[in-house]
Amino acid sequence: MQATFLNNNEITKKELNDTAMKTLESKKIKDGIKEYPILNFTEEDLKKLRMCVTETLKYSDVVPAGGKVYKISKRVFDIMVASVATVLTVIPVGCFALAIFLHDGGNPFFVQIRLTKGGKPFKMYKLRSMCIDAEEKFAEVQKANKCDGLAFKSDEDPRITPIGRFIRKTSIDELPQLINVLKGDMSIIGPRPPLPREVVLYTPKQMDRLLVKSGLACICQTEGRSDMSFDEWMHTDIEYIKNRNMALDIKILIKMVIAVLKRKGAE
Repeated sequence: MQATFLNNNEITKKELNDTAMKTLESKKIKDGIKEYPILNFTEEDLKKLRMCVTETLKYSDVVPAGGKVYKISKRVFDIMVASVATVLTVIPVGCFALAIFLHDGGNPFFVQIRLTKGGKPFKMYKLRSMCIDAEEKFAEVQKANKCDGLAFKSDEDPRITPIGRFIRKTSIDELPQLINVLKGDMSIIGPRPPLPREVVLYTPKQMDRLLVKSGLACICQTEGRSDMSFDEWMHTDIEYIKNRNMALDIKILIKMVIAVLKRKGAE
């Protein structure tokens, strides 16, 4: 399914008037999305979606906390933590990458387009936990969505491999994102980067998550990554953006490590 409406419509500031904003704000998906209207995004589609996000965020009443000193400190913190973690985990990641390759002969690393601050698209890295053609099969499994909002979650996703189930429960599949942190695509702490198919359905309030750079972990990971409702997840991300500081980032990092070790809320 192609993003035809993005191809056929120019996104302008006028289109984001008060009426449109109220219409978007009133849209609520409580039972979970069962069929995403757009699955495939071209580069042009991503550019237009980014324009939409940028224009919408101009109307946001959320002011991200943290001044220049915090931003510099956060970047130094990101580089230090990601560098040490990459060195410590390079052998385990290599071993699991080899196991994934030996299982089906496919590329053990998975690259997916996600969105970060201002709707900017970037390539996010993961250890592949699904079958080789998982993206092509998504249209078949999306109706099994168990998430109560816009994200996709299924306890019995047939695309997940035996190795994939283990690396997901232990969060080992997320470790390659340390490279994204070193590149500057992501931070260690920040709202998880959403997929374009989710963002295109966001209300303006939900788009506030894109006021800051996306992260490897945020409050939702510390509270049980899969136990929190979609609305609670969105709310905690916005609260983080309003109150972020280095002390909070360090606290979230420590709690996230504990949650991973305890496999709290892991799928």
